Amino acid sequence: MIRCISAVPALVDGDVVVSDSLAIIMAASIVFSGIQPHQNTPVARYIEEKTNAEEKTAWVNNAITKGFTALEDLLVSCTGKYATGDEVYLADLFLAPQIHAAINRFQINMEPYPTLAKCYESYNDLPAFQNAVPEKQPDAPASTS
Repeated sequence: MIRCISAVPALVDGDVVVSDSLAIIMAASIVFSGIQPHQNTPVARYIEEKTNAEEKTAWVNNAITKGFTALEDLLVSCTGKYATGDEVYLADLFLAPQIHAAINRFQINMEPYPTLAKCYESYNDLPAFQNAVPEKQPDAPASTS
């Protein structure tokens, strides 16, 4: 038995078995960082300082495209209304802001990612997600680009 409650999630890496959801997410965020560091405003600013705005945009778009392609391939077989079914789970809490930033900050075309686009539409139907967008936060800067 991998996990004492006989349920997922469990992360197995060689002889190491991790059954704590938050620890799994933290490990995955390090190993499979995907697009998050690239959407981080200080990282994007640093890239722009070292190159220029055009190169920053190309670099960020490339990183998001790679991440979204991988996510689309991963979720297409297990998605429902949301990322992993018809109920909101922790994955959705992490995915929704990534999609929101890609669309609103970097103008990513979601047409190649129909599964992610469908999830995003479903998120936008929920008041909790509507109220959580960065631009609705009291400390939101005038521009989040």
